Amino acid sequence: MKRAFDLFVALVVIMLLWPVIAVVAVLVRIKLGSPVLFRQQRPGLDAKPFYVYKFRTMLSAFDERGEPLPDEKRMTRFGSLLRRFSLDELPQLINVLKGDLSLVGPRPLLMEYLPLYNAEQARRHSVKPGITGWAQVNGRNAISWEDKFKYDVWYVDHQSFWLDIRILWLTILKVVRSEGISQAGSVTMERFRGSDTIRKDGK
Repeated sequence: MKRAFDLFVALVVIMLLWPVIAVVAVLVRIKLGSPVLFRQQRPGLDAKPFYVYKFRTMLSAFDERGEPLPDEKRMTRFGSLLRRFSLDELPQLINVLKGDLSLVGPRPLLMEYLPLYNAEQARRHSVKPGITGWAQVNGRNAISWEDKFKYDVWYVDHQSFWLDIRILWLTILKVVRSEGISQAGSVTMERFRGSDTIRKDGK
């Protein structure tokens, strides 16, 4: 039922918003250049890798050593606007159609985080990741990593069709209100470096 619901909603949203998707794609090409889509490998169900798609929101800028500049120096006003209203996430509907993502589930994070999870946190990969999730409607990027993972695992243990409907509705409200886009003092979410308990144990 969840898969059928994902396919139905993704197709309906694509059909309704294709003019918006087309306009955003053109503006990204004009303002940020090519490629229009940002593609990155992320862990999916059972931590199996897949490529997630998003509209680009940052410039491809590097320092004299060839290293990417910090996010705050690469982020543009246009990119911030896309993130504010989650328009950069629209290409992930392709991932939903492909079966990589569900509409609702723990957000797929970076592959490099996998060795940093403790056993409880790693349970977030026991369900298919989603475009939005319980952590996103309970603070999004404004909460700590530990709290985010607790919400993700809570979803794993309590997932249901009606919970998904509730999360989708709350997501719409969060997007309209532009809440929890980033952590205070940062344009993005601070990188996860492992929980305090993991670092103290040296694991």
